Amino acid sequence: MNLTISTFQEDAPGDLWAEHADLFWPGYRAWFFSEGEHKRPTYLATRRALKTHMPELVGLYDDLVEGAGGSDLVARCLGLYCPAPFISGCSQAVWSRDVPFIVRNYDYASELWEKQLMRTAWLGRRVIGMSDCMWGLLDGMNDAGLALSLSFGGSKAVGLGFGVPLIVRYALQACDTTEQAVAALRRVPCHMAYNITALDAQGDWATVFIGPERPAEVTHRSVITNHQGRVDWAEHATATGSVDRLRVLTSHLDSADETRERFIERFLEPPVYSHEHRRGFGTLYTAVYQPEDRAVTFLWPGYRWEQHLDAFREGEVEIEIDEPSSD
Repeated sequence: MNLTISTFQEDAPGDLWAEHADLFWPGYRAWFFSEGEHKRPTYLATRRALKTHMPELVGLYDDLVEGAGGSDLVARCLGLYCPAPFISGCSQAVWSRDVPFIVRNYDYASELWEKQLMRTAWLGRRVIGMSDCMWGLLDGMNDAGLALSLSFGGSKAVGLGFGVPLIVRYALQACDTTEQAVAALRRVPCHMAYNITALDAQGDWATVFIGPERPAEVTHRSVITNHQGRVDWAEHATATGSVDRLRVLTSHLDSADETRERFIERFLEPPVYSHEHRRGFGTLYTAVYQPEDRAVTFLWPGYRWEQHLDAFREGEVEIEIDEPSSD
């Protein structure tokens, strides 16, 4: 399977944002309103929720909506308030020895991945990360050296709240430190269960278990997969190997002989690296965020792509991902 990952760089919403939105809007419209337009909150309810929970983003949201055409439907979709459910895999860990970093695998359906690395300076804050839901992020880092990564929390529960990619965007736009990010993640409601790991330039880190209509739980667990302490959705945990991935990564991270280079390589090997692309849980990329250097490296077996927040290189990379042969 061949994938082309492209870059998006724009300091303020303009022509590139309009092109970006035009490219992805049809697909997101089909997903967001898949259960019917009446199932999604109105524009007024969406903007009111944003103003209540993420007021710093309201002006930016208005500009992005206008740049995307300004329709009622696009405004409701971009607000990502109470969206249709979506489920991913993912593994992530914090290496806290010597120079700390977050390393993560993103496991999802390749046809639903935007394949866009964004570098923006919206609201005067430089942010780099993998785009999702047009302006949300799957993982990323800001110019204060705060890095965040998400993984699905392993629950079927759906409730009132925002889609997690927008919550990650918000934390990176509004926060400088892990402490501030944790406070934001505890305050902003999320519509499904997700795990968000934060690491800042001072080496402070935490993972927050968030979910609908329940208090967030702040943990100091070094390795996170797709459950929140206990398995709530056994079928999903079994299908994605969540418990096995957690066990393997934890044992390696706890080993005194493990090096940073070898630990990163574990994410490119089974059972952490997944070939389950036909089932929608194949590993699409590995990312290593280094807040101290404001650098991120994306990895695939046999290939690496390095980027820096302060020296962002535009262009495309073409990746070939191996798939298991059919039985």
